[in-house]
Amino acid sequence: MFKLLSTGACCFVLSVSLAACSFTGQNADQKPKETNQPKTEQTTPPKTDTNTESDQQNQHKTESPKKPTVKKPKGDSIQTVSNPESIPVLVNKQNKLPDNYNPKDLVATKVDFVGAPVGSDKRKMRKEAADALQKLFAGAKKDGVVLLGVSAYRSHITQVALFNTYVKRDGYEKARTYSALPGTSEHETGLSIDVTGGDGRCAASDCFGGTKEAVWLEKHVAEYGFIIRYPKGKEAITGYQYEPWHIRYVGKEIATKIMDKGITLEEYYNATPVNK
Repeated sequence: MFKLLSTGACCFVLSVSLAACSFTGQNADQKPKETNQPKTEQTTPPKTDTNTESDQQNQHKTESPKKPTVKKPKGDSIQTVSNPESIPVLVNKQNKLPDNYNPKDLVATKVDFVGAPVGSDKRKMRKEAADALQKLFAGAKKDGVVLLGVSAYRSHITQVALFNTYVKRDGYEKARTYSALPGTSEHETGLSIDVTGGDGRCAASDCFGGTKEAVWLEKHVAEYGFIIRYPKGKEAITGYQYEPWHIRYVGKEIATKIMDKGITLEEYYNATPVNK
């Protein structure tokens, strides 16, 4: 009887113990689930919102347009000239002046201008070129042809502003056919000038071509050391459209050779033709 009771008691105790263990195990399993779930719900949404805002900001930065003046010319290999002070220096789309170059012998030209106030840079040229220009205008007047200056020297800063204006109006590629990138403009040499007729109506305009003033220049500029820098039919070589009003001082000897042969300054130097 005692043995039977002992055995039953043991079974009872064992059953109670197993039940307790089972109850404890269930509580242990449920605890992590209750604590983990809220953490996931709290952390996930903020992370998603932050990433979305960041992606939008990055997308906005990527789509921002580049400024035209920053765009690197395709196919152009631009070198800096080593002789910027040379009178017949070649400056074009492939050969630029040093960034800090400023002609040291600029003087005011002694000819009449249209649209250029007295004392402005537009009236200035390097001394040798300015003296030759005065003789050229006097020679034209003697032949009954009245010429006016439009624009001579142009500083680097002015060229930057001018080029930006053309890009805004016509687009980068179109602007490159008639205006120079800063540093590659002949006007920055102090050796070039745009001229027009006495009435000033065709200043730096296509209508100047074929006028008696343009015809006279074509025939006589070399006598004074100038050339028509961008002649008709040579656009693929110079990289610019025909500009009968743009004359460049190179000295009488070189000017005579160029104008007599009907070539360009690029061809005179056997330089690689400039691609548009």
